Amino acid sequence: MMASPVSVYNSSVLDAHISSPSRESLKMELLADVTLLPGEERIIDKDIIYICPFNGAIQGKVLITNYRLYFKSSDADVAVTLDVPLGAISRVEKMGGASSRGENSYGLDITCKDMRNLRFALKQEGHSRRDIFELLFKHAFPISHGLPLFAYVTQEKYEENGWSVYRPVEELRRQGLPNNKWRITFINKNYELCDTYPTVLAVPFKSKEEDLRRVASFRSRSRIPVLSWIHRENQAVIARCSQPLVGMSGKRNKDDERYLDLIRDANDTAKLTIYDARPNVNAVANKATGGGYEGDEYHNAELVFLDIQNIHVMRESLKKLKDIVYPTVEESHWLSSLESTHWLEHIKLVLSGAIQVADKVSGGSSVVVHCSDGWDRTAQLTSLAMLMLDSHYRTLKGLQVLIEKEWVSFGHKFASRIGHGDKNHADQDRSPIFVQFMDCIWQMTKQFPTAFEFNERLLLTILDHLYSCRFGTFLYNCESAREHNALRQKTVSLWSLVNSKTDVYLNPFYTPESGRVLYPVASMRHLELWVTYYIRWNPRIQQQQSPVEQRYLELLALRDEYIKKLEELQLSDSSAPPSARLANSGSSANTSSSSASSPTQQQQYTHLHTPF
Repeated sequence: MMASPVSVYNSSVLDAHISSPSRESLKMELLADVTLLPGEERIIDKDIIYICPFNGAIQGKVLITNYRLYFKSSDADVAVTLDVPLGAISRVEKMGGASSRGENSYGLDITCKDMRNLRFALKQEGHSRRDIFELLFKHAFPISHGLPLFAYVTQEKYEENGWSVYRPVEELRRQGLPNNKWRITFINKNYELCDTYPTVLAVPFKSKEEDLRRVASFRSRSRIPVLSWIHRENQAVIARCSQPLVGMSGKRNKDDERYLDLIRDANDTAKLTIYDARPNVNAVANKATGGGYEGDEYHNAELVFLDIQNIHVMRESLKKLKDIVYPTVEESHWLSSLESTHWLEHIKLVLSGAIQVADKVSGGSSVVVHCSDGWDRTAQLTSLAMLMLDSHYRTLKGLQVLIEKEWVSFGHKFASRIGHGDKNHADQDRSPIFVQFMDCIWQMTKQFPTAFEFNERLLLTILDHLYSCRFGTFLYNCESAREHNALRQKTVSLWSLVNSKTDVYLNPFYTPESGRVLYPVASMRHLELWVTYYIRWNPRIQQQQSPVEQRYLELLALRDEYIKKLEELQLSDSSAPPSARLANSGSSANTSSSSASSPTQQQQYTHLHTPF
């Protein structure tokens, strides 16, 4: 995970003992301890001043590799390290000019995608920043300079192969498919039906391949309604798609209307509910560009608008949030400042929409979900509803499958929304849609602390590598592009890292409950700002483990220790001669009876049995 400014050593203690030659050697050795990844290469290192928003100007050395920017301070007063993957950099600008006045006014301004900015100052002599600016710009934005992303360069190896986590046919079989109402089709095996859909699709059993082609001609980007999830008991489904191409003239398509009726008919739903994620006014406006929504001609269907705003509104909302949390938290009018960003309001609407979808399906009615193109808000709604309905997705491996299925394979435009390796920071396609999804999961974990097998650290790791370009998982916009660029053959999956050290991502409070549907409370009173993500770079925000979790982990370690000792005793007991075994059993009985009466032991057992 990327490191925030942290204390590395108490340099004030060292200060009195360091002579000037050794101080110089310390400066030379500052970057010697940086552990590089396999395939990572040093590009340049340089003496520099980091303008820290919390501690002021800090002397140090910066190292730039083909993967990261690493800074370590040489100041005796304050010890700071920065470890920033170049993929997290959104913008690099020159600060000041040769004639700039004032201390530390000449240098570099770096804007990051992960809620922080960095500012470095250099000496105003001999174009001292030209080389570092050019090299940083080149390696932070490799796509813009004809270079490969780091994921294609790294030589990392893991025991686990993360690319095998999600197998589409296996996942559909887990859900009980195919059956007499739904079939699996490979019509899109060469991406000819829809170039942004996966190759494996689940469609109504009664639909023919020709029907699918005709429906594709009436759906934006040919993204036809296909099954995302089916309820094992009542057979109600969540289907996803894009908007119909109704246009200003109010076009109709009989094949599309019949197709939606096949979805409704698959489990005898009285009325198919179509959830349009957009506000009503936006859906109407989309008619002008050839899009639109399902009208009254769709019999046995009802249309519900969920009022979730578009990618541009979400981008501006997160910008406003960054303004009030970085570098300093707006203390004086915190609540009104937070409210003015509308960030939590957007989280509420996304969660509220997913709850409606989950509730309808749980009640036995099938639903169709779409927005405009079906790859942003649609992915948020289907995946969150599936998380609420299906406990499998609440496990460590299940969440990986959910992300691979509903986001990666169904064509959420990660490359466009994040801008991997692209210098065009003002691109209007950038938007924190996936960050919102992770925020919604975090809100659910706060409300249901025992329902998820994974912990917050997993969510933070996923978001860090959403930007880092170290793994291939989130690269490109769709499966066809990944296949074209041999992603699985040439890069490592993020899940290889996660599944090679699962213990650090596990929630100690997890209690498996297979049939439980989770309905989080989506009201502003119950939603919180995810401080440990959005404000984690502020060293004054203490990121401590909860005392309950800390105590629980201690008790688990204690239990493991006791079990180990017990096994050792049993082993030594079984290898001892019968006479010694008899003596041992007598002495152990005495020991246990005396220890049972000891107050410290009783206190320990009381702690062990204390409910949370």
